[in-house]
Order: sequence, then C-alpha cells, then structure tokens
Amino acid sequence: MGTVGIHDEIRLYLRARVALIVLVTVEEQRALAVLDQVRLDRDPSSDLVTWDIADGLESAAGRALPKAAGPPDALAKIRELSEKDPRRRDLYVLKDFHAFWERDPAVRRRLRNLAHKLVFTGSSLIVTTPVRGIPVELGDDAVVVEMPLPEADALRGELDHLVDSTKGVKSTLTPAGRSRLAQAALGLTAAQARRAFAKAIVRDEVLDDRDIKAVLAEKKAVIRENEALEFYGAEESPDDLGGLDVLKEWLRLRERAFGDAAREFRLPAPKGIALIGIPGTGKSLTAKMIGGLWRLPLLRLDVGALFGSLVGESEERVRRALRLAETVSPCVMWIDEVEKALTSGGHDGGTSQRVFGTVLTWMQEKTAPVFVVATANDVSALPPETLRRGRFDEVFFLDLPTEEERREIITVHLRKRGRSPEAFDVHQLARDCDGFVGAELEQVVVDAMYEAFAEERDITTADIARAALRTVPLSKSQREVIEDLRAWLREGRAQSASFAGAAQAARYQVPVLEV
Repeated sequence: MGTVGIHDEIRLYLRARVALIVLVTVEEQRALAVLDQVRLDRDPSSDLVTWDIADGLESAAGRALPKAAGPPDALAKIRELSEKDPRRRDLYVLKDFHAFWERDPAVRRRLRNLAHKLVFTGSSLIVTTPVRGIPVELGDDAVVVEMPLPEADALRGELDHLVDSTKGVKSTLTPAGRSRLAQAALGLTAAQARRAFAKAIVRDEVLDDRDIKAVLAEKKAVIRENEALEFYGAEESPDDLGGLDVLKEWLRLRERAFGDAAREFRLPAPKGIALIGIPGTGKSLTAKMIGGLWRLPLLRLDVGALFGSLVGESEERVRRALRLAETVSPCVMWIDEVEKALTSGGHDGGTSQRVFGTVLTWMQEKTAPVFVVATANDVSALPPETLRRGRFDEVFFLDLPTEEERREIITVHLRKRGRSPEAFDVHQLARDCDGFVGAELEQVVVDAMYEAFAEERDITTADIARAALRTVPLSKSQREVIEDLRAWLREGRAQSASFAGAAQAARYQVPVLEV
C-alpha cells in the first residue's frame, strides 16, 4: 500500500465515522502531509489541528486556538472546539500520544470519552505513534492504520525535487538511471532517502551511476539498525558454489521470474525454498548466491534478534521486519537456521510460537515478491506444517558432496585464493577428502595455506592432504544425524539438491564414515 492507498484508507474510515484513528509511523511530517491532503479533499473549509507537548495546539488554517499545555487540557479543548460547531469536519492530530496513555489511566479514559463524543460531530481524532500497540480500553473505539514506507514513485519525486532545487548539481543519469537510484532507496523513509540522495550529491556535486552503490550503502546501514534484518550485497555467483547442480538449474529456470516479462506471461513470482541438510554443505552460501544470480537485494532475518524482553516487543519486531522486506521487494529474504525460532521449549510464555506463527502466516499469505530461503540443520525440530506447499515452492536436501562435487568445491576455494587448480592434484585430494562437507574442504585449504605461509613458501597438494588427515569430518562425528536426515529424504519429503531422482541420489550417496 503506497501513499495513495493510505490516503484512501483513512478517507474511508472517516466516511464510516470512525472517531479515533491510530496512525503508526515514524514519518511524522509525511503523515501530516497525507492527513492535510485528506482533509482538503474531504472539505477544503476544514482545518488540520495538531497538538504536541512542546507547542500545544496549532492550526494549519491559521486559526487562533486556546492554550493546551498538557494532555488533559488538549483533550478538553478539542472537545470544546468540536462541540462549538459540530458541523465542522476538522481533523485533530495528537502527536506521540502513546507516551501519555501508557502511564496515565485518566488520559486513556478522557481519550475514550472524547472519541465517543466525536462520533456525533463531523470531526475526527488521529493519534500518530511509532509503535503499534494500543491500550486494551481503546481497542473497541480505535482503528490502527500502519503507514507504509514510500514507494519508488514517491522516492523518485523526492530525488527529482532535490536535484532541481540544488544549485550547481550536474546529473549524468538518464530518466531510467534516476528510477534505478530511487529503486535503490526502497526501504528507507522519505527523510532517510533525502539524506542519502543529498549525501550522494554533495560528495562530488555530480549525480551518476556510482551514486546507486552509495545509496545502497546508506540503506544497508539503516536496515542494520532494524536489529532483526541484515542487508547483503549481491556478490556471490553460481561459480562460487561447487556441486548442487539440480538446485542451481531450478534457480536458473526462475532467474527472470521477477521481471515485467514474467508478469505479462501471467507467471506468479516464486515463493521460496527450504534448504535442509548437514551443517557445512552450502545452505548459507546458496542463499547468498541466489541474490547474486537474480540480481536482487538479500535480507537476512536474524531469528534470535526478534526476541525482545518486553511483552509484545518480539511480535512488533517481526512485523516491522516483514513490512520492510515487502517494501524492498522484489528481494530475497534468508531465514538462517529457522529451527532456532522454536528452541525455547515452551518456556517463554509462547512468544517463540507466536513469532514463528507470524512468519509462517506471512509466508503463506504474502503477495509481495519476497523470495524466502529458509535453512535448517535439524528438521526434527520443525513442526510438520512448516515445510508444506504454499509456503515453499520446493524443499531441497543437501547431502555429503560426491567426489565430483568435492573436486568442484576444492577448485572453487583454490581459485578464490588466487591459486591455479591445475597446479594441484585435485582428483586425488577429492578422494582423500571422502565424507567431507564443503565447509571442511574450505578449511583444509586454509589450514594448508597457514602451514605454507609459516614456512615462507607456496601451498602444495601435500599440504592440503596433510590438513585433511588431521580433520575429523562431520560424517564421522555426526553419522547418526546424517542417517536420520537421509531417511527423511528417502521418505520422499524433499528433492535432492544434487540429483534429479531419489533413486539416483541413493545410488551416488557418499557412505557415512565409521568412527
């Protein structure tokens, strides 16, 4: 829902004679601009009257208003003004009023009484607040409306206004380039976007394609302040991930699914995938690779950071994080180790179940193009409904890499560290590392490099082989867990990430090592 949508929603509530609207937003100035436009569209002769603890009552129409120092005075004066001329269709806006109703039951009672009185007048009361929760006493009298972050068109307007009003700015951006720059700011408030655009302009007084990265960096810092979300740049590619050919092909088929051509084809955007498997097999790297392959922003949802100490804080954090993901969309949202959401064992008053339930419901009902990548190591900790169709397009199982996949993984890590794979016996190393997962293969290359560096020489095949001999792989230390996961795959509950069919996956499955 954009600015037009919020405008229509508020106007609809006013027509329905809702006397108390709680508008949830951190963008106070933008909210006031929307309310002023609603007021003018509804009745040009009406007024927008605001109150805050610092300036008291103020009139947008320039009327002289009585003094109102505190909340009780403000509510009393608003009642007097509305009763003086009941036909007036004024909007009364109380700023930050949540701070007063939280600690004073008399304020809650006065506010409720005033809402009851305003029903019989043409005026309405609006509370602007950055937090969603309202007192139980007001639940029957108030409606809560959440103001969305600005959409790309609104941000493009902010950018154009800033460029046109700033002297000496040279712009080499085409109209399409300006649209990309505005798209990069999605997820920011209007004020944050203006600051990011202004910073890009004053850096060198030139607006060009380089400023898109600068705005993305600003957005990354802002999203990090959300606590529960982290923004990743699209830097990984399929070449950085060895093996998993079936999963890669599945992703390549959907590479263009978020574009205009897919919409014209009436093709729905993919919902997401679940990656289940042994730790270290590349689940997290796959999530990062999807962002790079599809050239979409990647947001990581930190499940642990969702849980707050205050009642209702966790639920508010998850709602805020999901709204932000929808605003940034199309994007990829990575939920790492999703089973962590249920590790409290029921000793947190049901908070983990409510938070997890909120995420699952959103995944089922979301319409925004947010592709969810959920990873899990312990599938037994997940409720059965978690992985059902409708939430995910596919569930992939990542097993121990085959010998061919191990060759690819070792090759990737040698190239990543500036070594030519042709200088090493990669085939022999892949055989030496039977039962190793991708993370362990990377570590043996790194350990070998430490040894060579200490002796002031370059790395050799023998160095890597010795490092492999010193490593106890997960296929030994967690063989029971691996067998349980493979049994889950054999039951047909997932698709192998490496092989097209279950029979083929079983035929080429790497044996679990004996302890």
